[in-house]
Amino acid sequence: MINRVILTGRLTRDPEVRTTQTGKSFATFSIAVNKRIKPQDPNEPDAFFFNIKAWGQSADYVGNYLTKGRLVAVDGRLENRKYTDNNGVNREITEVIADNVSALDRPRDDAGGSGGPAPRGEAATPVDADEYDPFEEKIT
Repeated sequence: MINRVILTGRLTRDPEVRTTQTGKSFATFSIAVNKRIKPQDPNEPDAFFFNIKAWGQSADYVGNYLTKGRLVAVDGRLENRKYTDNNGVNREITEVIADNVSALDRPRDDAGGSGGPAPRGEAATPVDADEYDPFEEKIT
């Protein structure tokens, strides 16, 4: 049996990092993954939303380095769990338990700290378009 999920999307909110009673840390967050085909109905969202839970070192990484808007890759597995809410209603939730979370972009340097990519037209280092070679070896 295989239970493996790989997703790439943007964080929809800042992660929440908490600790269990036994001292193990975990982070919860959600990501939006764009749909391959835009829906015909303008009221329907054009992305899928997934709840993610990361444990241990992955949780620490998420809490320290990721914020709303950051592009991430999540590698993990699906897990279902049932619980009873505060009103006594039985609930079921499906979430991705992350084995690995990787940032795919760099945080923004502005004070807003949204973590998303730089706006179009802005480069981290101004470069003349005729001189730019993406395959050039960088020597430091």
